[in-house]
Amino acid sequence: MAGFSPEWLALREPADHAARNPQVLAAVGGYFADKTSLSVLDLGCGAGSNLRATYAALPDRQHWTLVDHDADLLAFARERLADWADEAREQGEELVLAKDSKSITVDTRKVDLNTDLEWVLGWQPDLVTAAALFDLASKRWIERFVAALASQHLPLYAVLTHDGREAWLPEHPADAGIHAAFTGHQHRDKGFGPAAGPEATEIMAEAFRKSGFAVSSGDSNWLLDAKRRSLQEALAEGIAAAVGETDRLDARTISEWLAARREAQSAMIGHQDLWARPI
Repeated sequence: MAGFSPEWLALREPADHAARNPQVLAAVGGYFADKTSLSVLDLGCGAGSNLRATYAALPDRQHWTLVDHDADLLAFARERLADWADEAREQGEELVLAKDSKSITVDTRKVDLNTDLEWVLGWQPDLVTAAALFDLASKRWIERFVAALASQHLPLYAVLTHDGREAWLPEHPADAGIHAAFTGHQHRDKGFGPAAGPEATEIMAEAFRKSGFAVSSGDSNWLLDAKRRSLQEALAEGIAAAVGETDRLDARTISEWLAARREAQSAMIGHQDLWARPI
């Protein structure tokens, strides 16, 4: 699977947290409201942002297992979490955190989700989570993943799955062409086979419904403006680079679009949050 730099993950974290769908998160919290403790398996954890955005809605005692294929990112996640917590200490291989009224233990595991998916889910967490992951995965992998969750009756909270919607202001003549080329690039293999891209949430929701799960979802859109100019510029540069790899538009068109987008007044980038639970 393609990796992401700590710098990019840190840049996007405030927008990610602001975008979370509050109704979907509240439904997750309500489902576990009667529990005093909870174990969570976070797939493709990156720098640990998902924990930082979700912990407050969950029971007071939490154990998180953070899974990623990148050992350097796992080490970075531990550093970020230790800095973020009110108190932090090492206890064997675990990181023990205190944050607000929550007691959180964290374990990090380097895992290949292609080869070890069923083994990882066999750890039997109370909740499986992932952020900005499933649009990178193939339809076949998503269906395999849902089948593995269903076999063990495990609920999923998946956030910030890109859904293909975007709107930049002011408009630019190349917007439609850039968007079409970028969408095509999103379907390229990111390590899990041909990526589902913007269709990922619907593929996942349909697979869960067929497995007898209750499914709810909601928008978690990035809303970018001058306050998040650095993220907006980095996003535009990433889109332009991806479009350049497709050979569908000439370099001048891409360059002109990028120059305009670096100075855009605003941008909306569509994402979906999903909550799926066994009935």
